[in-house]
Amino acid sequence: MASRNDHPGEQVAEDPVKLIGIRETPLSVDEVFRAVGDDAAGGTALFVGTVRNHDEGADVDELGYSCHPSAEAEMRRIAEKVVAAYPVRALAAVHRVGDLKVGDLAVVVGVSCPHRGEAFEACRKLIDDLKHEVPIWKHQKFSDGTEEWVGAC
Repeated sequence: MASRNDHPGEQVAEDPVKLIGIRETPLSVDEVFRAVGDDAAGGTALFVGTVRNHDEGADVDELGYSCHPSAEAEMRRIAEKVVAAYPVRALAAVHRVGDLKVGDLAVVVGVSCPHRGEAFEACRKLIDDLKHEVPIWKHQKFSDGTEEWVGAC
């Protein structure tokens, strides 16, 4: 009798990277959630990054994201790294560029895996690596009239 870990649903799916994108339009949690749906997944983890109204003690009024032309390819490279490290059934990641207001969605990522722990870990790895490695820059505008550029997400 084969072990449960030998079941195809316990393995990485064929072509699990379902959605990668840089968007100038508002992001959709529903789109990412639909993209990572998989009948073999027992756990789906989503992370939604929003524009907050403060940063390091200063009030933020708005911000803008810009990216290098390679940003989407870098997102895909990171997605493939996550897929190589976890039994991912489906993965999706979208990031917004352009001018955003407080409360707007800046990034949405999702990962589905056979089990919840794997889904949480893979999702955390995905967002952490995206924030540290993808060439996306944030231009914050503060209430006191000052501005600041922040590198890589």
